Amino acid sequence: QMQLVESGGGLVQAGGSLRLSCAASGFTFSRHAMGWFRQAPEKEREWVAVITPSGINTYYIPSVKGRFTISRDNARNTVYLQMNSLKPEDTAVYYCAAEEKVDTLLLKSYASGQHYWGKGTLVTVSS
Repeated sequence: QMQLVESGGGLVQAGGSLRLSCAASGFTFSRHAMGWFRQAPEKEREWVAVITPSGINTYYIPSVKGRFTISRDNARNTVYLQMNSLKPEDTAVYYCAAEEKVDTLLLKSYASGQHYWGKGTLVTVSS
């Protein structure tokens, strides 16, 4: 049974950095694309970054490109999100997700779909 446990969130000042982790279990991690999503207060969940199973290809939404970096360690079954130059608008609960096909994670409808979601980790950026 798939399990995703996010960690690393916290309170940080604008301009600061955080590194999120997502520990995965219950499936073949190295054969799944992984994605980070976020949901800000009173807003819909949105995808933030996606990485292919091999880690070779990555995708970002424009608002985080150049500031966030997604990476993975297939030996540790863990995906990371390094967040630099944080802004107050990055404040949200961050979730990770796993799918066999990267295209599935990139679907516009995926973020609002009835998929398995972990509990997430809260990131708060103060101005």
